[in-house]
Amino acid sequence: MQTTYSITAAQAKFPAVVRAAQKGRVVGVTKHNETVAFVISRERMEGIAETMELLADPAFVRAWRADKAGKGKLYPASALAD
Repeated sequence: MQTTYSITAAQAKFPAVVRAAQKGRVVGVTKHNETVAFVISRERMEGIAETMELLADPAFVRAWRADKAGKGKLYPASALAD
């Protein structure tokens, strides 16, 4: 299956585009050969949102950087709550 569709083609094949996204593919939608949107699964979007929330937590970022540098232990986000 394609991973990029024009708006017209995406409209015509919308059920197939959604099924592709549900299978984990990221589907791009183009207008005049420029990508203007993406169709992604709910699961992937929730993962992106969770990652953004974690990266917005300074305590998590400090712990993650310390772990990456080999200077500490990475703890679950729940253990980092103030």
